Amino acid sequence: MIVFGLLSTFLPAVILIFIIAYAAKNKEQGGEKVIRHLYTYLVLFATLMMVIGGGISVFMATADLVSPPGYFQTYTEYKQMRTSEKMNGTEELSEKEIRSDYEQAVEDEENRTQQRAKNQIIKSLGFILIPLPVFVYFNGMRKKIKEE
Repeated sequence: MIVFGLLSTFLPAVILIFIIAYAAKNKEQGGEKVIRHLYTYLVLFATLMMVIGGGISVFMATADLVSPPGYFQTYTEYKQMRTSEKMNGTEELSEKEIRSDYEQAVEDEENRTQQRAKNQIIKSLGFILIPLPVFVYFNGMRKKIKEE
């Protein structure tokens, strides 16, 4: 939380300082060109950060898909929970039925984790595929502006 507060405070200040320094350095070019350069670089920065964030998210989701996190409830805890339900008036289950239910719960959790990872990969690809053409277009504009 502290990092987010510092980031939200200092990042706009750093960007503002960059804008002022860039404008002061290039004031002989004219205001319109300076604003065009700044806009181009800000769009490039924003789209690049989106692509990097999407790439990191795809990597993390792929890691969850390949090696899903373990199921945290042990068989003993599960059995204890089921036997406490029995005291509340539900029917008695055999050891084999409890073991079968536990294994089904573990399998269901693994399937849910894999589905969440696949869903996250698809969402993260949007953060790569949508801003990437914008980045390529504005990078081409930046090269044309430098040539002028």
